[in-house]
Amino acid sequence: MKESLKNEQIVLPEVRLIGANSEQLGLMSSSQALEIARSNNLDLVLIAPDSKPPVCRIMDYGKYRFDELKKLKDQKKNQKVQKVKEMSLSMTISDHDLEFKAKQVCKFLVDGSKVKVNILMKGRIQARPQLGIDIMNKFADMCKEVGQIEKAPQINGRNIFMFLAPLTQKK
Repeated sequence: MKESLKNEQIVLPEVRLIGANSEQLGLMSSSQALEIARSNNLDLVLIAPDSKPPVCRIMDYGKYRFDELKKLKDQKKNQKVQKVKEMSLSMTISDHDLEFKAKQVCKFLVDGSKVKVNILMKGRIQARPQLGIDIMNKFADMCKEVGQIEKAPQINGRNIFMFLAPLTQKK
C-alpha cells in the first residue's frame, strides 16, 4: 500500500479541503488546512495529489491506515489459488490402470485443482497418435461427473496433452 503525505509533509500553496464528515470546506492554503485539522485533533492527509488543485482530507490517519490494511488482508484471504496437478498416461495403459488414475484425477478435481493429463509417445507408437487421443477422450469420460475438458487433447511433438477443470458450482 502506498503511503499518503500527511500533516507537515504537505507543502502546497493551495489545496481543496474536505472535512472529517465529508463536507467541502473549500480552497485554502495547506497551513490553514493543517490548523483546522489540528484544532479537531485529526490529521491532514493528501488524497488526490494529481488533481487541480490537490485534494486533502481531515481524518484520523491511524484508523484510516488500519482499515486499509484490513481490507487488503480480507481481499488476500478471499483469493483462491488455482493449483494444477499433473497425471501421466501411456499409450499401452490397461483398463484397470486407466480407471485407477481416473479415480485419482477425480479426487484432484473434487478438491478444486485443475489437472493436466499427458501422454509421451515413444518409438513406433508415434506413428499412431490417434490412439493416444482416443485414450484421452476415454479418460475424460471417466471423469465427467466431477470435471470437464478445459482444453481438448492436442498433439505437441511427442506429447499429447489435455486440461481438465472442476465443474463450476451453480448457485
